[in-house]
Parts: sequence; C-alpha cells; structure tokens
Amino acid sequence: MSSRHRWAIAIWAAVLLVGCASTPSPQEGARLSPEARDYLTEALDLMQQQSLHRAEVDWKAVRAQAFDRAGEARTPAETYPAINGALGALGDHHSHFFPPAEAGEADGGPDVVNAPTARQLPNRIGYLALPSVNGSDRTYAEYVRQGRAAAAATDRAGACGWVVDLRDETGGGMWAPLAVAGPILGDGPVGGFVTPDGKRAVWSIRGGVPYQDDSPQASAEGVTPLTVPNPPVAVLTARRTGSAGEAVTIAFIGRPVTRSFGQQTFGVPTGNAPHRLSDGAVIVLTGAAETDRTGRVHDGPIHPDEEIDTPARKGTDPTLDAATAWLSTQPACKS
Repeated sequence: MSSRHRWAIAIWAAVLLVGCASTPSPQEGARLSPEARDYLTEALDLMQQQSLHRAEVDWKAVRAQAFDRAGEARTPAETYPAINGALGALGDHHSHFFPPAEAGEADGGPDVVNAPTARQLPNRIGYLALPSVNGSDRTYAEYVRQGRAAAAATDRAGACGWVVDLRDETGGGMWAPLAVAGPILGDGPVGGFVTPDGKRAVWSIRGGVPYQDDSPQASAEGVTPLTVPNPPVAVLTARRTGSAGEAVTIAFIGRPVTRSFGQQTFGVPTGNAPHRLSDGAVIVLTGAAETDRTGRVHDGPIHPDEEIDTPARKGTDPTLDAATAWLSTQPACKS
C-alpha cells in the first residue's frame, strides 16, 4: 500500500500553516544550526499538539531521539530523517512526511480516474466495485459521475440487493466512494471522526449525498434513488482495504440487513489532515479516530462478519460466492 493511498482521508482541517515553534530547551539540538533547530522544533511541536496518540507518547524520549538523529544539521532538509523517525514513533501507522519537492502529492497527485464499475449478478443481485481514488477535485467529480451512472444503470436492470466490493479500495479520498454508495447506504448518520479531546465530526448521507456535519462533500448531480429502497447489502473487504476504504467499510457497519465478507482490513481507520511547514514541506498527520454510526471507535483492522481466507483461483471468487449466497436468502431477493 503506497503512502499516497494511506494518507488522504480529508478531515475538518484543510492546510494549516505552522509558523511559530516553541523555544526548545538549551539541551535540545545544541549541535544544530539555529535554523535547523527551530524547524525541527516546529515539526515536533505540531506532532505533540495534534497527533491522535499524543497522550500515549513519551515526548521527552521522542524529542531527544529526534534531536540526536538530526546531529549537526545545518538546514531544514537535513532534519527530514529525524522528522520521519518521530512520525514513526507516534504509533498511528498513517502519518506521513512530504518534502517540498513532493508536497504536491499531499494535495492529491495526478488526475487518473480508476472509475467504479457496476453490473448485475445472477438472481437480480447488483454488484458495485469501488476502487481507490486520489487526485484533484476534477478527478473526484469524474469518479462520482461514472460511479453513479454505472450504479443507476444496474439498478434499472432490477437489483433486489447489492454487493459493495471494497477489496481494491486501498486509500485516497473517502468522499467520492461514499457519494457513489450514498443511495445504497441510505440517508442518515453513517459514522464520524473523533479527536482525542472529544471533538466530533459526523458523516451522514442526505438525499444520496455525503455530508460532514452540515457541509456537503460532493455534488448532488446524478444522484438516482434506488428502485428498491433499503436493500440488503453484502460488503467485501480484503487486507489491502485501507484508510478511505476503511472509512467506507465503517459507514456500512450498523446498517440494517448488512453483512460483511472477506478478510480483515489493513488497519488504519483514522482521519488525517495536511500541515504545511515553513519551507513548504507537508506533514500529513493522523489526528482523529473513526467511529461507526453506533458510536463505536475503530482501532486497527476491521474484521468482517464472515472471514473467508480461501484463496481465489482462476475463475473463482469464494468471497463473492459467500456474499451472493447470503443475499439470495434475504426476503427482498427471494420474491
């Protein structure tokens, strides 16, 4: 799973300019130049103030190790290994550092649309595959447009229930796949973010559109209500389902007549925000945990209701077979 896949869950913050670092103690970074020392302090202060696990970190040790690793750094760039080391010590496995030359990746990367696909399976079961998506607003809009159109066409063909396949949702933006899945999820709260100090941001679906609190996260253009409202849904996950894929997985947890199949997810169900440092580098910092609609906070891999580790051989898909077998037993698909 690439770093790009793993960072880009957008939360309530956009880009924070971190300009004022605290004054380090005389012992911290005594061998560094003043410029390098202030820069490393700036980054460490950000982590200490806003990281998800900040209360569990031995900051005295982390800071001492970072300044020791920076050695005799003269420039901000020479402190980058120390910053990466400190991020690794946070324990969230989701924060990431982008030097100035790579900072554009923190804004989404190139415009390549890997569009959702949908089709009808036997027994009138609809199938929707939601791959990962990353890029600009234009990329997300095109992903949503194509995904909504594909899902609507499958629904018109007659879908009594749905398989939502997240096995290739390895991370990126969470709102575009939620916008495609919105009509299947149904209106109402579906999850949220929570920070260590208890601040919450609620995810919901309204008229098929995903919201964070009262802010729509996608256009309503192309939203098509389902022919069969509130259908049974089978969610497919794999070990590569991560970050944004885990957010979509969480959105289905607690939904009525819904069951998940496959393997446990990657294990980073957390919210990140980008923070720009004084030289243009960006720290994408994990600052929030994710909760499902019941209020349960998720930490680590998400286990499906029915774990299936049978390897798929050519022409077979045991996870999909188990999901369609369950859907076929549901009243909506029996009639």
